[in-house]
Amino acid sequence: MKIGIPKEVKKDEFRVGVTPETTKALVDAGHQVFIQKDAGAKIGFTDQMYEKAGAKILASAQEIYQNEMIIKVKEPQKSEFPLMHEGQIFFCYLHLAPDPEQTKQLLDRKVIGIAFETVTDERGRLPLLVPMSEVAGRVSVQAGAAALQMINGGRGVLLGGIPGVKPGKVVVLGAGVVGTEAMRMALGLGADVTIFDRNLSRLRELDQLYAPALKTLFSTPAAIELAVTQADLVVGAVLIPGKKAPKLVTREMIKKMLPGSVVVDVAIDQGGCIETSKPTTHSEPTYLVDGVVHYCVANMPAACARTSTQGLAIAILPYALRIANLGVKKALREDKHLMMGLNVYFGKVTNAFVASDLGYEYSPPESVLS
Repeated sequence: MKIGIPKEVKKDEFRVGVTPETTKALVDAGHQVFIQKDAGAKIGFTDQMYEKAGAKILASAQEIYQNEMIIKVKEPQKSEFPLMHEGQIFFCYLHLAPDPEQTKQLLDRKVIGIAFETVTDERGRLPLLVPMSEVAGRVSVQAGAAALQMINGGRGVLLGGIPGVKPGKVVVLGAGVVGTEAMRMALGLGADVTIFDRNLSRLRELDQLYAPALKTLFSTPAAIELAVTQADLVVGAVLIPGKKAPKLVTREMIKKMLPGSVVVDVAIDQGGCIETSKPTTHSEPTYLVDGVVHYCVANMPAACARTSTQGLAIAILPYALRIANLGVKKALREDKHLMMGLNVYFGKVTNAFVASDLGYEYSPPESVLS
């Protein structure tokens, strides 16, 4: 199969879909890999490294998009829509539910969209989302701690406190991968940490591992409001795979928060779990609402793009090889977990949550592949 790796064009995005090592694995399996010039240059993966791995370097995105499968990181941007063609395979993060324009473009152009974020495994986990969730969870606390500094608009609280001065209060909404990593980072800094979830089994696990330093609470609107309005830092880490994130923090709660407190909405890729959230960039990461600093960067792992690329590339490699080795139809039919990643197929929406959230007819993937 001919595989194209474009240079990411989303603002402040420095990740790339493959490393030289995973490129070599694809080439050794008999596939042709074409990489856009300087796609990985900013994170230390030079064109020469990719060429040594067996890839061919192409100058333009137009040339890259002539290939059968495109492996990239972020969802296609407006400048990339005209480059798509019917039957082309897109293997990347899509996050379609909060993005009606992208969804329409993928459907109109009849591409095959396999979303990293909805591929599952035998335990019901999201293996292609996990490495970026790990990075995002850790970055969220680093970013939140920086935003709390006075120079960045925060209330001047050091999360870990100092001897004789109490630590800052951190509230984490969601105990999945993002929430767990955020919680671990905050505890490591010495903060006073409370984590919310609706899964009591998960809360018990965390209690056994981290109590008494960690406080666990069942997620209800009243409990969230009380905690959020007393917090220095709130991390939104809620995910329903493929679906828009639920709004757990309302505008009224934001109004009651401490002036200069910080919210970091990691769920912003899926529309955000804080009502006052809107996507921001690494260049302009924050804004104020009612005196509360909002950090809502839509590609947080790009802050640590080299680590993120390495983690993502090794996670997606087995799936990319399966698609390339078997062809997309056979790969999807033989792997029910990969099939869960199929969001759009030749003009049809094959993810139930995307169809529901955006008002499209749902076409089960099994039916469109038959």
